[in-house]
Amino acid sequence: MKSRTDLAVESLAERIEAVGGVRQYCRGKAFSITEIVIDDDSYLETIGKGKGRYITLEGSSLSRYSDDYEAMIYELAEELTTLIPDGEVLIVGLGNNDITPDALGPQTAAKIIATRHLRDELDSDEEKFLTSLRRVSVFAGGVLGQTGIETAEIVRAICNELKPDAVIAIDALACSDVSRLGTTIQLSDSGISPGSGVSNARRALTEEQLGVPVIAVGVPTVVDMHTIVRSLTGSSICGDIPNMMVTPRDIDRLTERASQLIAFGLNLALHPTLSLDDVRGLF
Repeated sequence: MKSRTDLAVESLAERIEAVGGVRQYCRGKAFSITEIVIDDDSYLETIGKGKGRYITLEGSSLSRYSDDYEAMIYELAEELTTLIPDGEVLIVGLGNNDITPDALGPQTAAKIIATRHLRDELDSDEEKFLTSLRRVSVFAGGVLGQTGIETAEIVRAICNELKPDAVIAIDALACSDVSRLGTTIQLSDSGISPGSGVSNARRALTEEQLGVPVIAVGVPTVVDMHTIVRSLTGSSICGDIPNMMVTPRDIDRLTERASQLIAFGLNLALHPTLSLDDVRGLF
């Protein structure tokens, strides 16, 4: 049975050399960073990963503040900078804020510095610094079960009105390796299909659908029980046995601290004239 995962590094595990059109690069200091580049859409049907760059940052548990916390923020910001194009950006926090393992997107969105409105509202000399920042708007509108509207439909409508140059979508992910649960951040420029890792995929947010580049940012917060049993016992699981999604016991702290780390990295990447102290002070 195929393991459920949103991570390209797991979907392509031990297959990088065996398949064509896929390249892998390793780097990183605060994180161990693996970048996978897929040249075309040949693997979209088989592993669900289309053409694009998939950057995986692996470190210690994101639920704890490590000694390398600031270095992790700057390294994340540096990786994000390579993906985000110039111009106005719309940030979308995907997920349900009332379900903690699914709240990464909304909680991150709440910590983003929104600046799109500043040029219209601020005009004094003292405020010129703020009005010089990149135009960023933020949206976190819940899930289909709360609104009755597909998130992709809402985002497309917002894009038609605001006409951003890029969309950044933040979402909780699923992984198949327990060691990556709450320790990994995945970045991608190929868009995202919300809920795909838990077999609840909604309409995808992609450049093809929205007309602008879509950068996806996520952290694995769940792993399915069948995968855990297989990894511990090496045995296959009967398909008749019910499955369930498992999340860390410190998921509240993980979601809070991972969302802060991602928000700090995004704010620095979007506004390179700001320092980390500036970003902290604007919360």
